[in-house]
Amino acid sequence: MRATLGGSESTNPGRNRMIVGALTVDLSIEGAYSLKDKRAVLNKLRDRVRQKFNVAVAEIDGQDLWNYSVVSLVTVSNEQKHANQVLSKALELIESFRDCDVEDVTFEFL
Repeated sequence: MRATLGGSESTNPGRNRMIVGALTVDLSIEGAYSLKDKRAVLNKLRDRVRQKFNVAVAEIDGQDLWNYSVVSLVTVSNEQKHANQVLSKALELIESFRDCDVEDVTFEFL
């Protein structure tokens, strides 16, 4: 067996395919009047999304703003279709969350 780092060369084409799906969501948190309020909303949102969809969740921008956040969700799959389905369902959950509003969304697949 031959190991390669970072290359597309493989002894079993298609077998070791890895798709990384990333969803970036800009959120408006109008009910937050402090960073503590914002953290409570984001923690609740993060916990629900992680529990239901087993994705990684992180705040990637807006950390110093009390009513705005950019959150990224990441999943790994062997099929882009599956990664897209997981992230789309997670987005539906975020959109139904009453404590924040979705301002913008970006999907990326690597």
